[in-house]
Amino acid sequence: MKNAKLLITAITVVMFASSASAQITPKGAGSDKDAHGCKGSAGYSFSVIKNDCVRLFDEKIQLKEVDSKKSYTSNATIIFSQDGEKAELFLPASHGSLILEKEASKKAVVYKKGKYVLTKVKNRYVLKLANKIVFKS
Repeated sequence: MKNAKLLITAITVVMFASSASAQITPKGAGSDKDAHGCKGSAGYSFSVIKNDCVRLFDEKIQLKEVDSKKSYTSNATIIFSQDGEKAELFLPASHGSLILEKEASKKAVVYKKGKYVLTKVKNRYVLKLANKIVFKS
């Protein structure tokens, strides 16, 4: 009987010790780094053009959503390459960005990628998707 109590006590101690060391600590704020080391919870996204983590809300060129049926308005962010030949487009609720290429135009500066067309006329930007204006500055 005494040996059985000792055995049960020993098993309980071993189980308690192993469960205490196996506890998993939850992820803390800022521990959600992406493949590039950018912390999404701190507001960072990876910019291909800058080859660095950026905070989109700190970037200079913000476009406002038009014709939104939602109770809020979303922003799209644009980052240009230093030579002006590429525009990186960050859309709300999308992962990553799109790189638009500059195309020749006599009337305006135009960047395209698939169905997206970004136009700059007199420091005003318009983003069209399938020929419909979706964002503008």
